[in-house]
Amino acid sequence: MATTDRAALAALTAEVVECRRCPRLVEWRERVAREKVARFRDETYWARPVPGFGDPDARILLLGLAPAAHGGNRTGRVFTGDASGDFLFAALHAVGLADRPVSRRPDDGLTLFDTYIAAAVRCAPPANKPTIEERDTCAPWLALELGLLARVRVIVALGSYAWDAGLRLLAADGHVVRPKPRFGHGADAAVGPYRLLGTYHPSQQNTFTGVLTPAMLAAVLRRARELADELHG
Repeated sequence: MATTDRAALAALTAEVVECRRCPRLVEWRERVAREKVARFRDETYWARPVPGFGDPDARILLLGLAPAAHGGNRTGRVFTGDASGDFLFAALHAVGLADRPVSRRPDDGLTLFDTYIAAAVRCAPPANKPTIEERDTCAPWLALELGLLARVRVIVALGSYAWDAGLRLLAADGHVVRPKPRFGHGADAAVGPYRLLGTYHPSQQNTFTGVLTPAMLAAVLRRARELADELHG
């Protein structure tokens, strides 16, 4: 059975958090950390690139867009400390992929099972919109990460941006699908040895309006578990 080189993954994480390749993103993440918002005025922000985290031997990779300015950019862990993360961790716990339904800080003991979470872009971007140049500059980090996650065969894209990022990631590894699979909630595409699943992003814009419900997200995560079992025989 393939296993992930934990030392190599830790070394990659150490390299990611030192990245300063995108001047606009560096300026923004650090400015947000200085100016803060009232509710976090007494906190020290991470204000660096945010690496992936989770089970090194995961078969499922959850892929998001980028850290939130006052979420991952503050706590140092993607989907941690914001409403999107609260929604996501509750769903992961409901289907047995996390040991608790809430995680607000990286040191609170959260454990993910068979799951690794990463973002396509590792720094919080202004208006949550990285430029194409920033997107492409950051893409090699995800490619390196996937290359080290030896058991991942299912990628769950949290939103259309992550869906496209997942397709570009796999195409760069020689796995191209034509015509391009279309994103949608519950979308399911076979791409080389991988399966790419889509779900609406757990943003407040989607969860407050009912576009994405807990049951909808849980259904996609259960499907990811089923596919992981099938693909690993």
